[in-house]
Amino acid sequence: MKNAAKIAIAVTGLSLGFMIAPARADDASPIKAGALLDQLQKQTGVYDRSTSGKTPEFVVDPTWPQPLPHSWLLGQIGGLYVDHHDHIWVYNRPRTLNDDEVGLEGALPAATDAKGQPVNGLGFVRQNGFGADCCRAAPSVMEFDGGGKLLRAWGGPADPGFIGGKCKPEAGCIWPNVEHGIYVDSNDNVWIAGNAPAPKPGDKEIPWTTNKSGGDGFILKFDRDGNFKMRIGGTPTAPNSNSKDGGVNGTPLLYRPADMVVDPKANRLYVADGYANRRILIVDADTGQYIGHFGAYGNNPIDDAAAAAAGTWPQASGRGETKPAFFRNPVHCVKIADDGKIYVCDRGNDRIQVFDSKDASLGAACSNPNGEVGKCGFVTERFISAKTYTQPVMPGTAVSMNFSPDKPQSCLYVGDNTNQTIYIMSREKLEQLGRLGHGGRMAGDFHWLHQVSLDSQGNIYTGEVDTGKRVQKFVRYGADGCSGGGTAMIGGEAAARK
Repeated sequence: MKNAAKIAIAVTGLSLGFMIAPARADDASPIKAGALLDQLQKQTGVYDRSTSGKTPEFVVDPTWPQPLPHSWLLGQIGGLYVDHHDHIWVYNRPRTLNDDEVGLEGALPAATDAKGQPVNGLGFVRQNGFGADCCRAAPSVMEFDGGGKLLRAWGGPADPGFIGGKCKPEAGCIWPNVEHGIYVDSNDNVWIAGNAPAPKPGDKEIPWTTNKSGGDGFILKFDRDGNFKMRIGGTPTAPNSNSKDGGVNGTPLLYRPADMVVDPKANRLYVADGYANRRILIVDADTGQYIGHFGAYGNNPIDDAAAAAAGTWPQASGRGETKPAFFRNPVHCVKIADDGKIYVCDRGNDRIQVFDSKDASLGAACSNPNGEVGKCGFVTERFISAKTYTQPVMPGTAVSMNFSPDKPQSCLYVGDNTNQTIYIMSREKLEQLGRLGHGGRMAGDFHWLHQVSLDSQGNIYTGEVDTGKRVQKFVRYGADGCSGGGTAMIGGEAAARK
């Protein structure tokens, strides 16, 4: 009952509040006694705690978000971000939905398969009309409030008339083939990216294919209503981590970027570039013009050939390598703390690296092959479950991260895409204080955790890819920040799960 009372106070006014009251006056169920809420907290709360540290507490809200209109269904969650209004932006992949998930998507006019049969936008046969009573693919970009109410939805091939309307090719707007990464800046600009490779001869093309020119090598900028404003980059066929001006309007060419963030103090856009390139790109947020770029330990230029020849992280670590000199794909996230520190998810190497945005050498030509602290803007690094096998079989560990909203941003939340958990870390010490979530299909579990973001109250929002295809909300209660010490070794099988 003690936990139930604390959580009930934390979620007052939220959808979870119903759990503290019985359904009927004579109801003697566990809900009345608070046992259900206690069990939910036990199942979805913090575990594997440090004995000398303290973290916020969490419980999943299984009713978030509210039901979607129009029988819409989410695909894989390629991006998720909470803006300064505490609105949650979800960037989903409608083209990842299966035939049984989009039964209401009927045939498109004049669209047929190789046998001449009518098909819908995803290429599923609709010879005899609709497929089932559920569902339709949701638009790619969706905005929710903190209570889970849908506020806006636009973009992508599932939004009729958007491509060719608000997103006109003649204006430079090319929608990516695979949605990946969304960010909303302090001026309410919505930034998105994509990570599809260039198509190969014989690759299947569906009616909803949008980029037919090459790989997703660009960033797009819209207003919050989906009106196109700017494109950075183009449609390359191969990686080039040192590109400065090969894209539209002299902007750099990216190749399969994953994430982005704007430093409002310097008006610089930082891009995790990404699934084929091996860098953090820095451009002007208004013009997209090149400012600089850097790789692991702040190195610039980046030797793509040497990085490719180095093989995978399991191969390298098996040879005794302990300080990979290159980012390995994918360079999956980039975040900026209020103190100017830049945090990078080097997912292919099972680590995060930290840089100082105030260091003038960061992004400039600079050599730091041995990873010296204080050189080329490099600050520190931490391996995240370092022995986890990475792609192509498993996706690696450091997939996404974000900070607690207390003034010092004392907690660092790092999502692990293979071990299906969020590590709660001391940002100051980069030590593990606890964990949230584990592999599974129930509320509060994860399957291919892909995105982690927080609102101003410290609530955590997550998104999943592969067959997970969902977003979740974890309600914070108790402490608003992290304190004390933990363990420098992040990950490993939790004692509580053995």
